[in-house]
Amino acid sequence: MSDFLNTRVGAALKDAALAAVITLLLASVLVGLKTKTEQGGLAITGNWGLVAWMVGIVFVGRLLMSLLVWRGQNPVANAMNSILPKQDTVGKIGKLVGPLLLLFALTLPFYGSRYAIDLGILVLTYIMLGWGLNIVVGLAGLLDLGYVAFYAVGAYSYALLAQYFDLSFWVCLPLAGILAAFWGMILGFPVLRLRGDYLAIVTLAFGEIIRVVLLNWYEFTGGPDGISRIPRPSFFGLEFERKGGFAEFFGLQYDSMHRVIFLFYLILALALLTNFVTMRMRRLPIGRAWEALREDEIACRSLGINTTNTKLTAFALGAMFGGFAGAFFATRQGFISPESFTFMESAIILAIVVLGGLGSQLGVVVASIVMIGGFEVFRDLEDLRMLVFGLLMVGIMIWKPRGIVSSRAPSVYLKEKKSVSGELVAEGEG
Repeated sequence: MSDFLNTRVGAALKDAALAAVITLLLASVLVGLKTKTEQGGLAITGNWGLVAWMVGIVFVGRLLMSLLVWRGQNPVANAMNSILPKQDTVGKIGKLVGPLLLLFALTLPFYGSRYAIDLGILVLTYIMLGWGLNIVVGLAGLLDLGYVAFYAVGAYSYALLAQYFDLSFWVCLPLAGILAAFWGMILGFPVLRLRGDYLAIVTLAFGEIIRVVLLNWYEFTGGPDGISRIPRPSFFGLEFERKGGFAEFFGLQYDSMHRVIFLFYLILALALLTNFVTMRMRRLPIGRAWEALREDEIACRSLGINTTNTKLTAFALGAMFGGFAGAFFATRQGFISPESFTFMESAIILAIVVLGGLGSQLGVVVASIVMIGGFEVFRDLEDLRMLVFGLLMVGIMIWKPRGIVSSRAPSVYLKEKKSVSGELVAEGEG
């Protein structure tokens, strides 16, 4: 017994020491050394006390995790598993959480501040993007690291069509989605035979190609200067202006909040449309083909399913919703530039899908609230908020490796519909 404990403690100490050394190397550069503007140039200052705290926290945390959670059966791990609700209970909770979140979203403009409504618009935008990417990654199992490209195509399509052809938002919105879906199919054709890491690299390159084209095609896209004065959407032809607009038509006192509230309900409607179409498609043969492709592509082909059409429809539909979100982003901001569509946006959207649970619609909502709202909660920490937020994400993925919502509702069931564990659902290799 003593040899076992000594071996276990020794291995845990080595693991913790290695983690502490890696933290020391990274934190020394990222946190320990900082530049400060002084008279005559820049000066380098040190913040080694904070580095020492970070190394100590990582060492102790890694040691405790190695001893109490990761290595074999232990009381702490068993206690954590007993605290977690059972699968049936999770399904019942999910049925209540969804309507409550929808009710909260519908009533937020009646009592929320301008800041809360703006944050709600941002969260709903990422929910819509997460649901769009969930079709490609969560349902079809195709790892896409360049999803921001379709977001950019939708935004620039709306901005350019409105600028050059003087079309309204309601005309440009479906056109932006169609053009984004077209580019989704263009991406899909070259990667039909690619899987895993190779597919991820190609989609990442596609996203960068789109950004570089937008950055360098100055005559058409404005290059780094972007496109400004993008038209705002109207309410059935009524502009949100002081005279002759929405407020005057309905006999209301003019308030700039009318436009913000309208944009909030607009993105809420677009997000709900995305969810409705996704859930309906999932029950159709094409949706079941997506899930068959995710589980096993070889078995999918052996059943006579056309994997080419299956992959292209997943890319096209996911890209279309990304285009819708991009058009909304352009009309909300009134200005777009290539800096708004970097790889980091793709990483955030993919993190939302993975953190929420691949294939889970409710999980995307919860992860969007946690991630996008989390950035605001830790805003006061300035440079450290990314470290704190990353630490929380690591903790969540250790505690719930299959995502926050780790249960899935099957599209096909016998006699009774029951949620299944996320461990029984493949994550896909496409």
